[in-house]
Amino acid sequence: MPDIPEHLLRRSAERRKALGLPVPGEEGGEAPAEEAPAAEAEAPEEAAPAAAASAAPDGGGDGGEEVTESKGGVPAHLLERSRRRKAALGGGDGGAAAPAAAAGAGARAGTATATRPAPAPTSTGPGGHTQRLLTVVKSGSIQQTRAEAQDKVHVWPHLLVIEFAAVLVVTAGLLVFSALVRAPLLGLADFNKTPNPSKAPWYFLGLQELLTMFHPMVAGVTIPGMGLFLLGVAPFVDKNPSHAPTDRKFAISIFTLFLMLWAVLVIIGSFFRGPGFNFIFPWKDGIFFEL
Repeated sequence: MPDIPEHLLRRSAERRKALGLPVPGEEGGEAPAEEAPAAEAEAPEEAAPAAAASAAPDGGGDGGEEVTESKGGVPAHLLERSRRRKAALGGGDGGAAAPAAAAGAGARAGTATATRPAPAPTSTGPGGHTQRLLTVVKSGSIQQTRAEAQDKVHVWPHLLVIEFAAVLVVTAGLLVFSALVRAPLLGLADFNKTPNPSKAPWYFLGLQELLTMFHPMVAGVTIPGMGLFLLGVAPFVDKNPSHAPTDRKFAISIFTLFLMLWAVLVIIGSFFRGPGFNFIFPWKDGIFFEL
């Protein structure tokens, strides 16, 4: 007989006491000679009983096939231990099969019937719980996948549809204005008969008005150049991305100054200049302006 570790022997004795079976070596405890290997081999927790239960189905009154050591390949001491465990757990309902099991255990050639039924499937976990914990996730380890709201839209169709509608409105307004307002072409220019006053087109009347106040170099180059320079550097000076007028005071001030200055010069040149390009009052001397 091979040497069995001491802790396995102690564990086997404790299991026998818990099941109410006799323990070899103690008072009143008698064990068959062939059962010693079974007591010593009880260490691998339930491996042998599980094999015996799977190899030997219930052989009660349902007509189950009888499993023996020679037929089923299950050792007799495992069949005997299965019978004893069933009797301890089931309250002694294995008494009818005790003589046959004892005979088979003593001779190692007898037959025995495994009466331990298969465990009934259950839908609940340990302690009656119906949920099982798969894993524990640390707080903050799950990333946010919800899309953030954005204030951006696609160029097509959102922007281009608005621009196309604006083009249609401007074209319709220009068509109506051209149909209602007469703008005939004048005759050929005659250098012997210069019109008085001789005015530039309205979009150049601002420059013509500056020529009456300053030197041609200042009126035609310096002042327009400074205006264009200020408009060019305004985006680099004021880098505030806000669209609120209260946050864009510098840019709004520069543009308003440029627009109002040019509009005032055009209005003076159109309606307040008469013969000889002299200053007049239109409500007194009339309007000397043609489209």
